[in-house]
Amino acid sequence: MAPKVLVVLTSFGRIEAANAPTGWYLPELAHPYNVLAAKTEIVMASPKGGEAPLDPASVKAFEGDDESVQFLNNKSDVWKNTQKLSTFKGRAAEFDALFYPGGHGPMFDLATDADSIALIQEFVAAGKPVAAVCHGPAVFTNVTLPDGTPLLKGKEATGFSNEEEDQAQMTKWMPFMLEDKIKQVGGSYKKADAAWGPLVLSVDGGKLITGQNPASAKGVGEAILKSIGL
Repeated sequence: MAPKVLVVLTSFGRIEAANAPTGWYLPELAHPYNVLAAKTEIVMASPKGGEAPLDPASVKAFEGDDESVQFLNNKSDVWKNTQKLSTFKGRAAEFDALFYPGGHGPMFDLATDADSIALIQEFVAAGKPVAAVCHGPAVFTNVTLPDGTPLLKGKEATGFSNEEEDQAQMTKWMPFMLEDKIKQVGGSYKKADAAWGPLVLSVDGGKLITGQNPASAKGVGEAILKSIGL
């Protein structure tokens, strides 16, 4: 029986203040999905269930990336038929790892979603890996341990940097800056030597995995496999 990975996508699809669509970011699901699907069973969830909004900007930005294009054209069921996130509470025992792709969407819903926070706490308590890439690590910033200590306190973590957010010209639309938030909750924020360069951090014996940006997505998938012994 193949190991099972629960992948959670955002349900947030539009930044009204910017009058712009948003969602999850294509290569941040496509690249790790392909890595994971070769050796695990993947179950998809989102806060609202159903179709999780794909950021059209990511489709445009990665139209030259064959892996992303193939995923877009052939795997639409993956994100169009997600199960409702709340139905997975209390079911951490059924899975081997939990993964959150990025995109700007998670900053607006999953970062503060009570069901998501509870689910992460369950996986952590069960000693199972939790992972996220780019803006995905926002989901960890409001998670606490049973004694009230922030999950990220004293741990190395990464995520979309302030510099990258500025270069993407999205800073003024964000509810918070991910790099700053990781630091505020006591995390030891790390970033690649150059903006947009890959960086994957695996700490706590592989139980907490974070990737900085789209270039880090495949590496996060590989780190998840390693953390579950594959």
